[in-house]
Amino acid sequence: MDDLPFDSIDALEAMLRQHRYVAGRNLATTIFLGLKLDKPLLLEGEAGVGKTEVGKVLAEVLQAPLIRLQCYEGIDINNAVYEWAYARQLLHIRMLETAGEDQERMEREIFSERFLVKRPLLQALESNGARPPLLLIDEIDRSDDEFEAFLLEMLSDYQISIPEIGTIKASRPPAVIITSNRTREIHDALKRRCLYFWIDYPSVETEYEIVMTRLPATPRKLAEQVTRFMGAVRQIDLYKLPGIAETLDWTRSLIALGEHELTDAAVDVTLGSIVKYQEDLERLRGEHARQLLAASARD
Repeated sequence: MDDLPFDSIDALEAMLRQHRYVAGRNLATTIFLGLKLDKPLLLEGEAGVGKTEVGKVLAEVLQAPLIRLQCYEGIDINNAVYEWAYARQLLHIRMLETAGEDQERMEREIFSERFLVKRPLLQALESNGARPPLLLIDEIDRSDDEFEAFLLEMLSDYQISIPEIGTIKASRPPAVIITSNRTREIHDALKRRCLYFWIDYPSVETEYEIVMTRLPATPRKLAEQVTRFMGAVRQIDLYKLPGIAETLDWTRSLIALGEHELTDAAVDVTLGSIVKYQEDLERLRGEHARQLLAASARD
């Protein structure tokens, strides 16, 4: 991608931080290379570690339109790429028949772009804005093998083939971020077309920096205790470990309650911000939570 608003990895990392995203050197390097080489970036990691946020913040940094495709089981070409406006096509056919038009012209007209409903992937290729868009393909692991296979042409050549029209190729490739929670393995063919980065749970120090960057009004003592507590929680064998998103939600909840530091009572009533399964709630409540709180309060 040409005309980037930064000329180095350090500058990119600083701009991400200005937009309240603490990326770290390794992730900033991978993003920088993806943009320079026009390569899609595949981000994997547990839910809530900030993968989707990379796409959102990077679009702000690039001052580019954000086009987001949320994947789900059963997603297909009609949902992701294009479909024909069948009702309008039928009306147009009747008009042409009434006017006595021949079959060849009818087919040519009804399968023209005026009847094409463009979905996110096609929108990303045909964008005519001041800057190429950023295409965020979110949670690709929720889709199926057939949809992954369809993406290969686009990720290789930034083009899509439509049988009735032909091949549509991007004049300026969009920046592409693909995320996966790794609920299933992504195929090698798709991975080969991407630069890859695994976003792990942050260290206590990094998570403290994230909290203070995203929620600068947080009392420092509270932020320190929250991040130590969360670091300890992630060492427990829970059904679902909390991510950074849960840390930020919990911090917001505590601030909304007027808390300036963690207490037994505050932890007990807000555990639902951290874990979302009954088994995990029961595991943390009571003595276990008090032990974690005592450990997080140590200087």
